[in-house]
Amino acid sequence: MDWEFNGLPLHVLIVHAVVIVVPLAALCTLLTAFWPAARRRLGIVTPLVALAAVVLVPLAVQAGEWLQSRLVNVTPLLGAHTSLGTTLLPWVIGLFLLAVLQWVWYRYVVAEGARFSSAVPSRSARLAVRIVLNAIAVVSAIGAVVTVALIGESGSRAVWTDLFTS
Repeated sequence: MDWEFNGLPLHVLIVHAVVIVVPLAALCTLLTAFWPAARRRLGIVTPLVALAAVVLVPLAVQAGEWLQSRLVNVTPLLGAHTSLGTTLLPWVIGLFLLAVLQWVWYRYVVAEGARFSSAVPSRSARLAVRIVLNAIAVVSAIGAVVTVALIGESGSRAVWTDLFTS
């Protein structure tokens, strides 16, 4: 596939989407975990945003590999960026799985359980699940956002180092 659009490498364009969508998925996941009003309003949006991140990250990696294969000078900084680029996918997959678990838990187990009292998990079981989901949400959100920042910073260094004088 030709990873170019209107003369520009698609990697540059896709990366901008990743930089928006991954932190947005992390934010939505945290809002779902800690703010019930936001959880009700976001609903299926959180898993869908996280799914968009799962789709965009491999596209950014593939477009980046295409771009790197066409560069004349592959520097150590670019090598560092390329290595870091492969570390984001596990974080966004985890964020997506968590977002789906949250949505299923709050929509079907907790909400449906309220309608059918025989299906309601005990109060202590609900609390334990909520604590585990919230802890995983914090770790996944921080991990994904920090990884995006590290990858972006390394990419900026790879592109801009030694290109201008101060």
